[in-house]
Parts: sequence; structure tokens; C-alpha cells
Amino acid sequence: MQTVTLIIDKRREISVKYRKLLKSNSNVVIITKNLLSALKIIQDKEPDLIIISDSIDSNLADFCKKIRALTYNMRPVIIAVSKSAELSDKLDALENGADDFISEPVNPDEFLMRIKAHLRREFESNMNPKICLPSKNYSMRAVKRILTENTLWAVMYISIENFSNYKETYTELASDKLVQTYCAIMNSALSETDYLGIISENEFLIVTDNIKAEKIANFLTFAFDTVAPKFYSPQDNRRGFMIMRGDEFAGRRSNFVHTTIGIITNEFIQYRDTNQLMHALLQIHRMADMPSKSNYLIERPRITAENAVENEINNKIFIIEEDEATRVLLTTILELQGYDVTVLQDLNEADEIPALIILDAGDAEKFKGLEICKELRQNPDFDRTKFIVTSAIHDKELVLSAGADVYIPKPYEISTLIKWVQKLFEN
Repeated sequence: MQTVTLIIDKRREISVKYRKLLKSNSNVVIITKNLLSALKIIQDKEPDLIIISDSIDSNLADFCKKIRALTYNMRPVIIAVSKSAELSDKLDALENGADDFISEPVNPDEFLMRIKAHLRREFESNMNPKICLPSKNYSMRAVKRILTENTLWAVMYISIENFSNYKETYTELASDKLVQTYCAIMNSALSETDYLGIISENEFLIVTDNIKAEKIANFLTFAFDTVAPKFYSPQDNRRGFMIMRGDEFAGRRSNFVHTTIGIITNEFIQYRDTNQLMHALLQIHRMADMPSKSNYLIERPRITAENAVENEINNKIFIIEEDEATRVLLTTILELQGYDVTVLQDLNEADEIPALIILDAGDAEKFKGLEICKELRQNPDFDRTKFIVTSAIHDKELVLSAGADVYIPKPYEISTLIKWVQKLFEN
């Protein structure tokens, strides 16, 4: 990402000289003459570094203090530039918020190196050490800056889905390698003017131009799906899913990781602020998410209207259980937890798609519950439905291979099942 340097200086010739020294492909330099216009630039651009000259109509130390107070939440580097070489003036400016004091006339090479050193330290202080990408605060700063630009841009919200499950199963070291590999893939797809930053350990932000965005997303989904199988054991690759660690007996099935990418541009909507932009970006990202495969979605005119998609909370649970006492107990407890519970003898009775189905696997001869689970897993209507299968047949892999998300052996504690219900709804 390009850094932004703000020069507050009334002298046209000197300020233009400083701008020529500092301006580059990686550093945008803006000049202003007074506090009022400086405040507007600081609000819109959140500069990384501010150079304040004593040519302003105010005491230099007081001016540094005002700027520091106004930028406490973004903490830019402030450099005071003065014709004075008095120690008292230096100390006064440094005490009132300046990070450095430069006496004029200044050697151009020294001036340039000082600025570069400050910008480098500012950038490194906002860097995630594991993957060497700018932090969330820096990413939000990048988003804020593009709102004031008159060019066409695109913002891409990228996530690795099922990441926490992968991390829990394969350890933090393996998950770090997965993220580092994906970051290398993303960097390879970007140019020098694009921005790549981190939102969380498995979520990233790319700022690019609107023409390249879809091509980048297409490449990333293909590349991620190509390398992802290398991060699984041969057994998991053959099986087609992960078996997560549960307690000694219970087990949980998890889909492999995949990437989801949501993209918005300013081609159709002019966003007012970062909150509106991020809300739209997260909404398109949620729409792009598929249960078990990588996907991307780019904003189009027909889906940009606010509130066009209603996201109702699905808290429906179906119970298919042969034992009457267990049915009654589960129904009572889950309804007390606030869930909408329906007991069924057969799924043909259902006229809705539930968020969760709790079903018994059946006996050793019929496996009725497993057959139901397999059948529903192949039905696209039940893509987002979770399955808890309870079974007196203590074969974890058999039950999970049938499509269950969680296997709980009978007999079980009700509290154990409730814990899994809550966990699946949280995910």
C-alpha cells in the first residue's frame, strides 16, 4: 500500500522541494498551508507521517500538540521542521508530541533517509509477524483512503473457511503453514499498487482496481483448491473429510478448508464511509460462502440494493429417535434452550428445512438412520443442515462417513448432546 505523507508548510518553494524529495510510487505526498485544511486531509487520508514547519502562524510546539491530540486514534509519525537549532526549541517540540526534530537547512539525503526510516518503522509496527502482512488497523486505513479517490476500485474480502476446525485437528503449526502458503499465492497475483492486509488470522483484505478483481478471485479460488489437498493426511484425503478430536468416544466430521471471496466496487454505488463499505462487503462475502467448495461473488447492479436479502435465523431442530423417553427428554430440554423442535417418525412429514437434525443410526441390521443421513447429504436442499447421529454401534468412522457432522455413541449424557447442539449452532 502507498504511504501518505502530509506536509504542513506555508512556504511554497520549500514545501514543493520536500515533496519532490519524498514522492515515489510507494509514498503519496500532500501539501497544505493551514490547520483547517490539514484537519480535512487527516480525516480523509489518515496520513502515516506529518511534517510540520515553523513557517505556520502558530507556535511549533503548540501546533504539534494540537495535531497529536487530533490524531490520537491513528498515531501518525510527527516531524517538526524548524529554522531554529536551539536545544530548548527541540525539547519543547519533542515534549509536545513530535517524534523527531529537524533543523533547517537540512541535507536532502539526510532528510530523505530520516523520513524513510520513520515510515519503515511505522509500517513494521503495524505488521503481523507470522505472515508479514499489515494489521487490521492498517487495512481499515487503506479502505478509508480509497473512499476519497476518484478512480474505480475494488475491495476483496477473502477468508479461509473451516480454518478453526483445521487448526484444531492439525495443530497451529500446520495452520500457520497453510495461511503462509495462501498469502504467497495472493501476493503472486497482485501488482505493486495493490494492497493486501490481514483482518484476522484467516481473513484478508485486498484493494485493487475494479478490472482486475474478478480475475484475481478466479485465480485464487483455483490455486487454493489446487494446493489445499497437500495440507491433509493421506487418510483424510481418501476419506474426503476431517475427523476432529472430540472426547474419548464422540467424534466430529468437518469439511476441508476452502476459500470464500466477496468483492465490491464503486462502479455502481458511491460509499459514504468505511462502515457502509464494510457492511456491504461482509454481506456479499456471506452470500458467496458455500458449504464445502471455494467460491467468489462480485457485486452486480441487481444485488446492490440494501436489505435485498433477508437473513432469518433458523433455529429449527428435527428429532428422529426410536426411544420415546429420549425423544421427550430431548424435546423438553431443547425447547427450554429456545430451539424450535419437531419430532418426526419420517422425514417425509417435514415441510421445512431445519438447521439441525438429531437422528438415531438404527440397529446393527437396518442402519435406517445412516441411510437417511446419506440420502439427505446428497440433497442440495440440506446443504446447510447439520447432522448429529447417535448410535449404539460404536463405529465412529462408519457414522461420520455416512455424512454425520457429529457422532455420539449411546448411551450418552444429555449435557454432552446439548453441548454439541450449541457448538454447531455457533458455527
